[in-house]
Amino acid sequence: MRMNEGVEWALHSCLNLSWATPGEAVTAGKLAAFYDLPAAYLNKQLQALARAGILTSTSGPRGGFRLARSPEEITLLDVVTAIEGPEDAFKCEQILAQGPGGRPDVDYRAHCVISQSMRSAELAWRRELAGRTLADLKATVERRFPHVPETTRNGFANVRP
Repeated sequence: MRMNEGVEWALHSCLNLSWATPGEAVTAGKLAAFYDLPAAYLNKQLQALARAGILTSTSGPRGGFRLARSPEEITLLDVVTAIEGPEDAFKCEQILAQGPGGRPDVDYRAHCVISQSMRSAELAWRRELAGRTLADLKATVERRFPHVPETTRNGFANVRP
């Protein structure tokens, strides 16, 4: 399975917003300039996060984006789902029904070993993402790279979109 680059951008943006000065909104332009990303495309990801209730968006001269919830309340799965959508990565098309001995009255999703294996793997992946929060990432980064929060705040203050 491959996720689009918007997931990476969204996760980094959320993490960076967790270090923004409290009460400060950060524009899409500043978030994009921080990593030299295309602002229009990043803005689409940020809007998806806002629709999902992960970010809030304020318009106007002092507008921008903020986390809508605390980092402890935002899971990696929340962000992935906001960007990629809630659909399963694997969709069983029940091709066994067309094969030798196949029957149209059987739900092969429940009997197909491949379908069951793929579903099991996806559930494990989703459980892992649901069990990790933005706060977990934040704590790990701060432990490994203690200068990052201040560097991020300074970057937002000095970057020009």
